[in-house]
Amino acid sequence: MADATLWWLAAGGLIAAELVSGTFYLLMIAIGLACGALSAHAGLAQPWQWMVAAVVGGGSVLVWWRYKRSLPAVAPAQSNPDVNLDIGETVHVDQWRADHTCSVHYRGAQWDASLQPGQPALPGVHTIAQVVGSRLMLTRSQNP
Repeated sequence: MADATLWWLAAGGLIAAELVSGTFYLLMIAIGLACGALSAHAGLAQPWQWMVAAVVGGGSVLVWWRYKRSLPAVAPAQSNPDVNLDIGETVHVDQWRADHTCSVHYRGAQWDASLQPGQPALPGVHTIAQVVGSRLMLTRSQNP
């Protein structure tokens, strides 16, 4: 079997493994193997094919890793407005209990709510900062 065929089979195997696992890094290594196949088609000797595959595959993994590290951290699901559309909505608090909890009317139902640590327990308009289970975690709104 020709060298290029082995490189293409290995690249295809890694692409299949990436589809099963969802690990994007395997795709980067498969790109390196595809470059090894192209170098075999170009007629390079086998040690140079390995060098091309290693440099391209390893380099692409390094570039992808650095790119992922440069992205801002994603908020946890309980306080991420992209995941939970209740985050950022406002509710009106009539009265706080001594333990900094209350019951608020929101979306047609009564909800238990707690005050985020460090927030003043004042009645008025509050913003939903997190949803923990079935409890709303509130902060005092800037514009009451």
